[in-house]
Amino acid sequence: MSRYRGPRVHILKRLGFLPGFGFKINRKNKKKNYQKREYKRRKKSDFTFRLKEKQKIRYNYGLTEKNLIKYVKKIQKQPDNLLKNLEMRLDSIVFRLGFASTLPAARQLINHGHILLNGKKRDIPSSECEVNDTVQIKSKIKRIKLRRIPNFLKINSGIGKIKRVPSLNEITLRVRPLLVVEYYSRNL
Repeated sequence: MSRYRGPRVHILKRLGFLPGFGFKINRKNKKKNYQKREYKRRKKSDFTFRLKEKQKIRYNYGLTEKNLIKYVKKIQKQPDNLLKNLEMRLDSIVFRLGFASTLPAARQLINHGHILLNGKKRDIPSSECEVNDTVQIKSKIKRIKLRRIPNFLKINSGIGKIKRVPSLNEITLRVRPLLVVEYYSRNL
């Protein structure tokens, strides 16, 4: 699967904060204030807003265009389910439980066979999880405590459990999924 391997700083400057993409900053430009230029800017079109929302989802969850189109086709009637379906993927669950610091790190843990889903080894990061599934680390990898665990998940002694499907206010990525569906409605 292809993934973005370029500089993260450029993406974070353009799209803003993406929780699953990582917190990498450029130390040289950390204190540099980017001033707005004085020249006249054109008004941004509706297409620009829709494209930006789509790119936020793509980069945050590490999806290709083809994968995102599949998710959009699946939920075309209810746009709010797009983010819920993406949050119920195995790599996202591993990231939210705190087993990995970023979504790409969670994907790598899963690909290397360190994650058990319902007691069985699972090495496909895009696997769909269900309510009452358990997720745990197979080997002795230290759990990372960077963030609080959302209410739709529960963790006891290194074993995470999915209590329910997440609501929209529990998802940390701030995106309007309706704009993403509208973006693809022109092409589908």
